[in-house]
Amino acid sequence: MPCVDYLLTLHRIWIVMNKHLVIIPLTAALLLVSCNSYNNVLKADDYDYRYEAAKEYYTAGQYVRAYQLLEDMVLLMKATDKGEESLYMLSMCYYNMKDYETAGMYFERYYKSYPKGTYTELARYYAGKSAYRQSPDSRLDQTSTIAAINRLKEYLDIYPNSERREEVTDMIYQLQDKLAFKEYEAAKLYYNLGSYSGNCIFGGNNYEASIITAENTLKLYPYTQYREEIIMLMLRAHYQLALNSVESKAEERYRQTIDEYFGFKSEVPESR
Repeated sequence: MPCVDYLLTLHRIWIVMNKHLVIIPLTAALLLVSCNSYNNVLKADDYDYRYEAAKEYYTAGQYVRAYQLLEDMVLLMKATDKGEESLYMLSMCYYNMKDYETAGMYFERYYKSYPKGTYTELARYYAGKSAYRQSPDSRLDQTSTIAAINRLKEYLDIYPNSERREEVTDMIYQLQDKLAFKEYEAAKLYYNLGSYSGNCIFGGNNYEASIITAENTLKLYPYTQYREEIIMLMLRAHYQLALNSVESKAEERYRQTIDEYFGFKSEVPESR
């Protein structure tokens, strides 16, 4: 009996292995057919056929294949009734592939070429969102962040009643917070330098620089989530400025510090 069981087990293993051996070539064959089909589309001279194939790939979420077809045809389609749609789809392909720089360029080309087009509002929205996605870490240069804010504000100016208004406004606030944080970090740096005068070659001192930077930040970004931290930094800087003052300036600066304290207490009464 043990011998019979052993033979039955071997038979079952053989069956399973044969099933997998059938599945593997079948899968490979399907992939090969798919690749061959795509290559045939790429080589086709019928642009209408290629365009319809690109739309199918786009709808299926195969953006790499779709953009490869569309990029070759978008200029040829410009003078046809498919020009508008092809340019928008190409823009969205890049956006979905997370190439936000190229996507933004094509979205801008779309709404400048078709200012009253079917997808103009969407193109402006995604142009702004592409710029938002490109905004770097707050420690880096923020030129692209400022550009993104301007592009999103432009969208709201043109479409003030858009259903996307809340989302776009939130993106603007996030970007502004990034700029505010960068300025807050600069104010903190001045504060931490304290009485060091090596960087003050044009007069003044680091505590004054910290206060001025913080004040300007609140003027530019009054609704920043870092408002409490910035006001507290100003209070500390005022105190240290008074503490390190010559006698003739100390009294006035202590009074300014007390004013800052009451201002802080009034604005953030529940602060820790």
